[in-house]
Amino acid sequence: MSRRLSEVFAQTKSADRAALIGYLPAGFPTPDASIELMNAMIDAGVDAIEVGLPYSDPLMDGADIQFAVDAALSAGTTTDVVLDVVRRLDGERAAILVMSYWNPIERYGVERFAVALAAAGGNGVITPDLTPEEAGPWLAATKANEIDRIFLVAPSSTDDRIVTVVKNTSGFVYAASTMGVTGARSQVGAGAQGLVARARLATDLPIAVGLGVSTGAQAHEVAAYSDGVIVGSAFVRCIRQAVDLPAALAAVRTLAGELAEGVNRRAG
Repeated sequence: MSRRLSEVFAQTKSADRAALIGYLPAGFPTPDASIELMNAMIDAGVDAIEVGLPYSDPLMDGADIQFAVDAALSAGTTTDVVLDVVRRLDGERAAILVMSYWNPIERYGVERFAVALAAAGGNGVITPDLTPEEAGPWLAATKANEIDRIFLVAPSSTDDRIVTVVKNTSGFVYAASTMGVTGARSQVGAGAQGLVARARLATDLPIAVGLGVSTGAQAHEVAAYSDGVIVGSAFVRCIRQAVDLPAALAAVRTLAGELAEGVNRRAG
């Protein structure tokens, strides 16, 4: 685990809460605005930021994130722009991660991307469509550049599959709460708690749950059995609904504050 992620999970564990991890695509609604919005999330209590690398074929993403990714691409967001966004975020107060499909990293150059991300102050990368069996060069590049590589497990994962995934993961294990695309939901997938319990049998790494969390109450529910709570679509949605950037900043701070209260296990 990178030093920064290790510090984040140690701090949240000592405070008897789960880490709050917020996602936003770089470049949405513009590159500069995305930096302001992500730093506002940090101001309001987010412990780690997932900087989304926009991609033209986002198979896992629901309607809100697809909209945001399209807007980011239309605004001219490239991989180099994403790396610049990472560089300009407040890495002193939050761990900075990149969430990316594999194709953009492969096209950019595996070693080149790892070197550039480390130079920009990035701490890790979540690759939802990359399997450990196909990740040989990526495993080597991330290890050489001290970047955490974060793979996913899902409710459909067998126990053997979970073992394979966590053996090749560092930083934390991303537990997808449900099968299907991203999106805020009225309730978190029923299989999430069982998935976390099965993953704990295979690793001592922190386990963070994503897909579907959108309210403080849901964050509190998930924090009771996980080490981290990941929220993405809810942040994108409140930005989409805002009339301008000041309103979006206020909405992001309000939501992040509510979620930060929720991940406190001692909260009512």
